[in-house]
Amino acid sequence: MLLKSIELPKPSAKGSVSLEQAIGNRKSVRSFTKRVLSLEQIGQLLWSGQGLRDTIGQRTVPSAGALYPLELYLVTKEGVYHYFPDGHRMEPHVEGDMRSSLSSAALEQECVAQAPATFLLTAVFSRIESKYGKERSPQYIYLEAGHAAQNILLQATALGLEGVPVGAFYEEQVSKVLQLPQAHYPLYLIPLGFAERIS
Repeated sequence: MLLKSIELPKPSAKGSVSLEQAIGNRKSVRSFTKRVLSLEQIGQLLWSGQGLRDTIGQRTVPSAGALYPLELYLVTKEGVYHYFPDGHRMEPHVEGDMRSSLSSAALEQECVAQAPATFLLTAVFSRIESKYGKERSPQYIYLEAGHAAQNILLQATALGLEGVPVGAFYEEQVSKVLQLPQAHYPLYLIPLGFAERIS
């Protein structure tokens, strides 16, 4: 079955877990059950990482010059989706289960192959280089990626999910496996799911 464009449920502005609880409960988990995330959970996580927070286009993450160089992708068993904040929707990017190949590009980390959902942050450097130059722009982009990743991880904790930030991977291999546009440079992998409890 071909992947199709998905309009995501409206994100919730109120949760049952406080920010303090989410900060205190967040931990790195690398082993997940096969239970998939709901569309509501996926939409909430995407919104937390790059969503719009008002009608004038400002996002949930601070960005130097409000230029928003980050792009957010979702990798699942069904395929790879590209998130578009405007319209809060996911567009199909690559069909099929890329998780094993993505894991190979991430130094064979099993959590990437096992997680029902892995979020990928990429950057388009040219979006801010015209204002801040090639020397200064990377620092601002890396800071922004950190903000986005922390938002996603805290949102996951608030939703009863767990995961781990992954920075160890070969960028060129990730780009090739996920067929990323040339300008979309991979920065961060965040595998998420329901923690596998070891008895």
